Amino acid sequence: MEYVLIFIAAVFVNNIVLSQFLGICPFLGVSKKIETAAGMGAAVTFVLTISTIVTFLVQKYVLDAFGLGFMQTITFILIIAALVQMVEIILKKVSPALYQALGVFLPLITTNCCILGVAILVIQKEYNLLETVVFAASTAIGFALALIIFAGVREQLAMTRVPKGMQGTPIALITAGLLAMAFMGFSGIV
Repeated sequence: MEYVLIFIAAVFVNNIVLSQFLGICPFLGVSKKIETAAGMGAAVTFVLTISTIVTFLVQKYVLDAFGLGFMQTITFILIIAALVQMVEIILKKVSPALYQALGVFLPLITTNCCILGVAILVIQKEYNLLETVVFAASTAIGFALALIIFAGVREQLAMTRVPKGMQGTPIALITAGLLAMAFMGFSGIV
């Protein structure tokens, strides 16, 4: 039951983008088309889950074991950067279309504060390895869900008549705020 609560809390109640405001750059930048948003969500899901597991293990068995806790941030950033490079190489070979569609946003996963934030959060919350995996995967699913919903709304907005002063970024920010308020409705669940 504890893992189900972690899942529900990470996906809906404490959504990393809509309630904790981590990962806003790809949220606003890649959310113009559903296909691109889904690809970015998949890439972030893979990198977030793997990097959180690796950083958890490095923290517990290297940094804590040798008293190097002060090296946490720089170590985590290096691990995340290496994993993003791996994803970029794999995407270039496996799905060149998705690689081209993501363009400049794929390297931005390296600087996505959502990934570093989750890696640090699991250490702060003192989760065990299984809780870490559930939390990381759930957070990534929540990120992808918010990204895809937002992309769908933005695709619909592109086909409607929006006042000239509200076109582009203003209507996107208002929509993101409304989406965040909608997700606040889940706050009483957990």
